[in-house]
Amino acid sequence: MRDGYVARWRGQEYEVSPDGDEVRLYQVRPDEGFSEVRPGRFVRVVPVAEVEELAYVRTTCRWKGEPFIVLAEHDTWLRVEYTGGRWPIAEAMGLEAFDFGVYQGWAPAAEVTDLREQRA
Repeated sequence: MRDGYVARWRGQEYEVSPDGDEVRLYQVRPDEGFSEVRPGRFVRVVPVAEVEELAYVRTTCRWKGEPFIVLAEHDTWLRVEYTGGRWPIAEAMGLEAFDFGVYQGWAPAAEVTDLREQRA
């Protein structure tokens, strides 16, 4: 499940972190120009002008008929954040108040519908 920035550079898509006029490209294997920042995590900084496309990717779904963003996946569960904006519904669903107006919980993946990736 993806939730974050991605960019296309030299024809390949990477998980990225934009930073002003530069973009940090991340990948899991060594490659020319990439430096290991921790085991299994390699980074390369390139000028944003060299990036062919930059987008924010978010995975959305519906659970029990309500709209959510998928934040993570673990075994047969999805970590979801409610986007319906109605706190009585979030509380009735037993979601945790993560922050003011932000409700999250774990949903059984088998109960989630309309799973899709959104690009902005």
